Amino acid sequence: MALTEIELKRCEKAIAAFMANRRPPVHLRDELDLGYRVDGHSVEIFEIRPDWKDHAIRRESPVAKATFVRTKGVWRVFWMRADMKWHGYEENSEVRSLEVFLDVVDRDDYGCFFG
Repeated sequence: MALTEIELKRCEKAIAAFMANRRPPVHLRDELDLGYRVDGHSVEIFEIRPDWKDHAIRRESPVAKATFVRTKGVWRVFWMRADMKWHGYEENSEVRSLEVFLDVVDRDDYGCFFG
């Protein structure tokens, strides 16, 4: 079962605040931007950049992912390693809210999300 409507609205509100704080200035967004998607129980944050050969093509690079585990009431935190697979973020592998997840991603204490 996916997130409920209420949970989805809370997610969108929290992510909107994160994006407002973290996105690059408007004049740079053609070269680098942030986006997100909600799919089922997961929220994924990604960078958007033009393709290095063809600037008309936009490429997405995964940054972070959180998956809600309803039975435990926690969000599992993941980061994308160089092997292009999601790995648990060991420092905060589970958090109690999406806001805490977004704070962990924003701080990026170990350079796993934004390098």
